[in-house]
Amino acid sequence: MAQPDIDAVVPDATPVGQRFGVRDHYEVGREKIREFARAVQNLHPAHQQEVDARKLGYDGVIAPPTFASVIGMTATRALLDSVLTEYDLSQVLQTDQVFELFHPILAGDRISTEIEIESIRQFSDNDFISVGFKLRNQHGQVAVQGTTTIVARRGIEVDPNIVEAVENISMHPRPATIGGVNTGDLLVRHTGPVPALPTREPVAVNTTPEFDTLAKGTELPPATARVTRGDLANYAGVSGDPNPIHFSDRAAELAGLPTVVAHGLLTMGLAAQYLTDWLGDPTAIEKLSVRFSGFVPVPPAEAGIIEFSGKIKSIDPDRRAATVLLSGISEGRKLFGRAAAEIRLT
Repeated sequence: MAQPDIDAVVPDATPVGQRFGVRDHYEVGREKIREFARAVQNLHPAHQQEVDARKLGYDGVIAPPTFASVIGMTATRALLDSVLTEYDLSQVLQTDQVFELFHPILAGDRISTEIEIESIRQFSDNDFISVGFKLRNQHGQVAVQGTTTIVARRGIEVDPNIVEAVENISMHPRPATIGGVNTGDLLVRHTGPVPALPTREPVAVNTTPEFDTLAKGTELPPATARVTRGDLANYAGVSGDPNPIHFSDRAAELAGLPTVVAHGLLTMGLAAQYLTDWLGDPTAIEKLSVRFSGFVPVPPAEAGIIEFSGKIKSIDPDRRAATVLLSGISEGRKLFGRAAAEIRLT
């Protein structure tokens, strides 16, 4: 596969349309998959044992549907550190996430990351930044592609007392250099032709519900998930998300929140498990998209509770596929402005 042309990364006044690659590949470890599966409560045995992955036709342990968030976290941080430097990192929130899955990520895969700044939309003091990404495996196949949308504040002065408080709560910053290597020098600019969109290859799935039993309006059985402070601390470490509003009451208070809240991508991972529980096959999820609109409060000595439900929005007889609308509610508040999954069925 031809390598793209690359240039040194220099901040640009018009970053929309710029494309980058992460310098090093991500090597997917079996134990990392197991750790992440536990962190998002994805309990399908194919995330744990090779013998169960082989039953679905794969030689290695299968990563959960939202595992790409672990790989993408590094790219997003690098983009904010080296390209979108005008934003205050303490005031960056995620609003939307889309994962489109073409090939399951397996233990032993070597994943390369490509990202593109697709759009920046201004609304009042906020900029909504959409970043597209592609994760390719060692065979050159796009395993996962999608978009991450964040809202960031530009040029807003932050109270120095808040900055000091957050610095005393947050994980210590990464050193600027390690062994003489600049740790912020993670991206290279791509200037070659834009790669073609991947095509989806037909893959056999083994789902519990059969396509012929479903119709538009079919409701999935409801389910609940529990999230504790321990779950939040574990997810923060496994995913690499250091935002202290997910583990510090003081940080949550400074952010105007009633208490510590669960990570948005953790709730998305729990939604993936809700789907997998019903489907019986995590590889049957072809696309998962969420617009975050609420949060899951997690008090010090109680679990946060999420109530999940779903309904078939449409069906595709030619592909034996369906679109599912998902709902997540915590303490009577909706977690998702919109959440949908595209699935295939036996």
